Amino acid sequence: MFGIPGKQAVTMTDKAAAQISKLMTKDGHQGLRIGVKKGGCAGMEYTMDYVTEVDPLDEVVEQGGARVMIAPMAQMFLFGTEIDYEVPLLESGFKFRNPNVTEACGCGESIKFAET
Repeated sequence: MFGIPGKQAVTMTDKAAAQISKLMTKDGHQGLRIGVKKGGCAGMEYTMDYVTEVDPLDEVVEQGGARVMIAPMAQMFLFGTEIDYEVPLLESGFKFRNPNVTEACGCGESIKFAET
């Protein structure tokens, strides 16, 4: 929808693709749908849900056996984002490196995009 021909909307590190693929296989999901919603102290939050069927309006990115679907209303906010999976000492999870973010809260859970 908002893509550039020949360029994926989002990319995944090898660790993220492996984790998504592992969880897809384990639970029989079709992929991980990512999006954004209003909330948090900076104004927006990422959403992530494993889904059993692909919405035809989603942007689908496949890499290394992993499938990520981007909700239609989130595509313009997520274009160019790299998804990583980190395993630090206290808490493992997916991390988003999003060039469209202008601010993030201290806890890293909410983000803000440039106002247009």
